[in-house]
Amino acid sequence: MFENFDFDVIARSWQTLIFQGLAFTAQVTLLAMVGGIILGTLLAMMRLSSIKPLSWVAAGYVNGLRAIPLVLVIFWFYFLVPYIGAWMIGSSTPIKVGAFTSALITFILFEACYYCEIMRAGIQSIPAGQANAGYALGMTYWQVMAQVILPQAFRNMTPVLLTQTIVLFQDVSLVYIISLPDFVTIASKIAQRDGRLIEMYLFVAVVYLAICLLLSYWVKRLQARIAIVR
Repeated sequence: MFENFDFDVIARSWQTLIFQGLAFTAQVTLLAMVGGIILGTLLAMMRLSSIKPLSWVAAGYVNGLRAIPLVLVIFWFYFLVPYIGAWMIGSSTPIKVGAFTSALITFILFEACYYCEIMRAGIQSIPAGQANAGYALGMTYWQVMAQVILPQAFRNMTPVLLTQTIVLFQDVSLVYIISLPDFVTIASKIAQRDGRLIEMYLFVAVVYLAICLLLSYWVKRLQARIAIVR
């Protein structure tokens, strides 16, 4: 099976693939994770708000965006963000956003929907008596959330948040459709240049498999450690 397999193309290209392509993928993943968790936490608080219109807006956003394939959202934002930005600042011409910024905005807005549901479950897992105790001490709603509820919710949901981040790491490969230099895009260009599609795509699959298995094992260990602390 491997008699015609060209290992040399991997040996020649692995540094470019890892230090440029994989590094770019990791950068987008980390930035989107931070932005997504922040926005997702705000959305979760909106969904749990006693102000019904606020809750409805958040629920509509989360459920609506999750119903659309991510690849379409990336494609739409790539073309629509320049026009939306121009509309927001009152410009007559589309603003220059760039593929990277457009993709990052897309991932933050899209992943926030999933982080929102994770955080909402985490917040609801905290007994209501703790919030009531905070109010009894004279704390405001925001103080109770920031000092009592959210720290515990984050601890409870950390393994699930990290698991969703692993999914995000895989989803970043979809920036291939707008030609951003991620791991898959660079591998594809090398494969087409050297005529070695099997070697390149197999190498990409092995790297993704190794990283995701390693991260999943680490998350599992972290989850067990948190469970012991409880």
